Amino acid sequence: MRFPVMVAAGILVTAMSGVQAQDKAKGKAASKGDMTFFVTSVGKGNGADLGGLEGADAHCNALAKAAASKHSNWKAYLSTSLPGGDAGVSARDRVGKGPWRNAKGVVVAKNVAELHSDKANITKETALSEKGEPINGRGDKPNEHDILTGSDPSGRFSTAGGDTTCGNWTKSGDGSAIVGHHDRTGLKDTWHMKSWNSSHGSRGCSQDQLKASGGAGLLYCFAPN
Repeated sequence: MRFPVMVAAGILVTAMSGVQAQDKAKGKAASKGDMTFFVTSVGKGNGADLGGLEGADAHCNALAKAAASKHSNWKAYLSTSLPGGDAGVSARDRVGKGPWRNAKGVVVAKNVAELHSDKANITKETALSEKGEPINGRGDKPNEHDILTGSDPSGRFSTAGGDTTCGNWTKSGDGSAIVGHHDRTGLKDTWHMKSWNSSHGSRGCSQDQLKASGGAGLLYCFAPN
């Protein structure tokens, strides 16, 4: 009688393992479904010409959909400016109230104020792509830590003068755009060079010029909530 008991026990263990595996898979899917922040794994390919804010948002949504995100209202963290010093669009006003989590469920910021403070948890380890993968930073080949934002450190449109958004994200030649460093490292040991959203201006707006200064036309994407 022992043999049937052992067989039954083995079947029970196998069944339980199957259930645990299913639960684990569901847990992973739930984690990805809760993702509300990521760095795009690729740029649009035409430098900083993103097709304006609408095109940038569409890029975020397309990548999120391919990664099985349950959210469909993604916004690119980008600011714009208007001629004559008129007020533009501020990135901080596009991302919702928070909190925001990466693909692994790690909270990068609880609210807008924290997102734009020293408490923001955006680093090379947490600024993951929509696939849950790290983005190349300083020391990697190629370095892709320049993330397009067009924003000042507080997440607002820049009043520095000159082109800071590559023609409001429609240029792929001459011009410049403010970028942040997702890995919080810079060429100099100063605060602004380590800012995740406002480190320096790009060398130009073309794909090659973005690459030359350590970028790839990547974006931060947030799901407003």
